[in-house]
Amino acid sequence: MKLSLPMPVKMVGVVLGTTAFYMYLGQIVPQKEVPPPPPVLISEDMTTEELIEVGLELANGKGICFSCHNDVRAPGFDGIGSRAGTRIEGMSDVEYLAQSLYDPDAFLVPGFAQGMQKMNEPPISFTDDEMRAVIVWLQSQGGTPTVTLDTDLGY
Repeated sequence: MKLSLPMPVKMVGVVLGTTAFYMYLGQIVPQKEVPPPPPVLISEDMTTEELIEVGLELANGKGICFSCHNDVRAPGFDGIGSRAGTRIEGMSDVEYLAQSLYDPDAFLVPGFAQGMQKMNEPPISFTDDEMRAVIVWLQSQGGTPTVTLDTDLGY
């Protein structure tokens, strides 16, 4: 004699079995813990070279800039320091770079879609000094760094 279970009991069995399987799988897959990036200290007595290093560190770490800016998803950074002042007529390189970080959808490089978040808002939340450090690093990519911690970015 064959035992036949009602359909709702079978469904509960499938759901419980599937849940148990995925719980087991979740336990055997190694988990990677990614700590937040260490805080970057910026001080008033930093040289331009030190500020450039901090900007690169922020772009690599907290800003996660290189995950998109690779010439595929978003424009790369090679030569941005020399091109920034020519992107929008009447706008300096500092104004353009600041706008690109504070209001990235205001101007889109032809061939690339919008989608970059404002870097001074969560989850990145760069401070104004961190923005200045990133901008001076961007200027150093083919241009002449002029931004200091006293530079008014207009935002």
